[in-house]
Amino acid sequence: MMTINAKQRRTLVALFTKPTRSGIVFSDIEALLRALGCELHVGGGSRIGFTLRGQRIHLHRPHPGKEARRYQVEELRAFLERLGIEP
Repeated sequence: MMTINAKQRRTLVALFTKPTRSGIVFSDIEALLRALGCELHVGGGSRIGFTLRGQRIHLHRPHPGKEARRYQVEELRAFLERLGIEP
């Protein structure tokens, strides 16, 4: 795992907070995943994917808002757990 800064660490903690939080800014999640070494794949429209060590997740950037939905946070948490990444 690459080094993450304090803001990215807060985002990581927020992703693992239960009950699942909504309102986490999606661009903060993208920054965290990139800092962890994930490869970004841009699809059509708002579709994006991240790949790390053979694991992949597909998401849609929120619009018109900027916060991730609760179900996206749960999918991201499961993705990070599969990779052995926890706060």
